Amino acid sequence: MSAYNIRSVFYPAMKLNTASKILLSLLMGLTVTTPSQAIIIRHDMADSRYLVDELDFPQLFYLHTRYNNKVCMATLIGEQWAITAGHCSVETPLGEVVNAGQVYPVSLLGQDYSVTQLVLHPGFQNPQQSRAVDLALIKLDRPVSGVRPLALYRDADELDRILSIIGWGFTGIGTHGRSSNDGKLRRAQNRVEKAGQWLEFLFDDPRTGNNRALQLEGVPGLGDSGGPAVLETSAGLILLGVALGEIDNPDFPEQGLYGAVSLYERVSTHYEWIQQVIQTGR
Repeated sequence: MSAYNIRSVFYPAMKLNTASKILLSLLMGLTVTTPSQAIIIRHDMADSRYLVDELDFPQLFYLHTRYNNKVCMATLIGEQWAITAGHCSVETPLGEVVNAGQVYPVSLLGQDYSVTQLVLHPGFQNPQQSRAVDLALIKLDRPVSGVRPLALYRDADELDRILSIIGWGFTGIGTHGRSSNDGKLRRAQNRVEKAGQWLEFLFDDPRTGNNRALQLEGVPGLGDSGGPAVLETSAGLILLGVALGEIDNPDFPEQGLYGAVSLYERVSTHYEWIQQVIQTGR
């Protein structure tokens, strides 16, 4: 099982059946509390500095809405393929609808598409594995035109890299945690503190001595499951991580507080599996 107890990425209003709860609890050692919220920012920086235009990130789309909140994200990594968190297939109706052979609608740049295939990572399908992997690939009914898919990171040198994390929905500040949802897209930055089974990000408190808080430091959260951690380069964005959630810690009663640690699945570790699925469809 995983080395951490991860604060649940379930959306509070989502009614999961017993089998789904057991599967995800076995998979990630989850404590079923409240989910990962959208971008939580520094208390001493203007929110406007984190806001970004959705047109600047056309590869990103959400998988579901609930009470007008965007739930779970996916990132286009091929003409017809996108990547998300495996648990998003349970946290949203995605898995149930696709497995029933029905049409599951999504939208990119105002264009409607349908999900025709859902491929869960073998590590997600078999929660008895010691290193469960919370990833899934989804295939769209046709190639997405006018959008350049994100490149995938292949090297194992993510440690200390400064990445951008992007998401919709609930926001808040590090001194209080999540507070509200306005549906706006935000981008924060954070540094990879550890690159092991997962990429780990610490929400540094800028008020403490010897902190390494970045100017636009932030962490992901509720609604951001499956969302990207990207390296911004002159050649474009490169995908390094897929958002899972926050390590459950009794010292942090609210999510998104300074000191919290967020986890992302590590794309470089699963690069070959991703390529195999895209190339073979299996």
